[in-house]
Amino acid sequence: MPRPQVREFTAHSIGGGLALLLGLVGLVIGAGLLAVATVSDSNGTKAVLIILGVLVALGSGLSMSGLNMVAPGEARVLQLFGRYRGTIRHDGLRWVNPLTTRTKVSTRVRNHETAVLKVNDAYGNPIELAAVVVWKVEDTAQATFEVDDFLEFVSTQTEAAVRHIAIEYPYDAHDEDGLSLRGNAQEITEKLAVELYARVEAAGVQIIESRFTHLAYAPEIASAMLQRQQAGAVVAARRQIVDGAVGMVEAALARIAEQDIVELDSDRKAAMVSNLMVVLCGDRAAQPVLNTGTLYQ
Repeated sequence: MPRPQVREFTAHSIGGGLALLLGLVGLVIGAGLLAVATVSDSNGTKAVLIILGVLVALGSGLSMSGLNMVAPGEARVLQLFGRYRGTIRHDGLRWVNPLTTRTKVSTRVRNHETAVLKVNDAYGNPIELAAVVVWKVEDTAQATFEVDDFLEFVSTQTEAAVRHIAIEYPYDAHDEDGLSLRGNAQEITEKLAVELYARVEAAGVQIIESRFTHLAYAPEIASAMLQRQQAGAVVAARRQIVDGAVGMVEAALARIAEQDIVELDSDRKAAMVSNLMVVLCGDRAAQPVLNTGTLYQ
């Protein structure tokens, strides 16, 4: 983004109570001069009083047009003949140069939620996602003069940032060390916030928080991806079962050898390992077979 050409600074203003009082006094004086002119006998004096009364009333009215009521969470951006003259953030009744134009800018915290966007992730799979961004105007001068419409600017840049993050990372990573949109939500959200800040900084906007509110595969591949996730869960469960069974077999063989319960040769150890693995890794209950003969019959 280009560097900003204008920065916010505080405009010169005074309390509006005194300005309002002086304006009302001026209007009263002007009305009094006009009243005196109506009872004056001299035409010259009458004309002078009328002119003075009109000028005082017009001056007081023009002066009172410089009064501004600023509510909390709002600001007024001042321009004098097209030149930026500062910003009023102090709430209450304030008086500024009546020749200036004043633009109201809200500095309250706002929410912007994107529509559900359909994009391709890093693996080319179509996904749907949406995000919500919490933001506020930090520099009113930049928000007014650096971009055409800061509301539309934030909306467009938020959508662009969400799309860019979506195509940089997969929905589910194939390797355990890789980042994914679903598995590393906190890290991806932080990256989204950093990119949003870089995109909207030129508009004087501060990003407070950003979160994904919707994340799913597109309907056309949702069922296929569900089967893939289920298969991955089954494989992970089986791997854990096998690891546990191997540990139990090792413990059984070590216990038998330690307590010298029975001496097994290599073939019988292999048979015992095979039987134990079938019993421990099978998904059904094993049917026991009693050997009434000797160990080798």
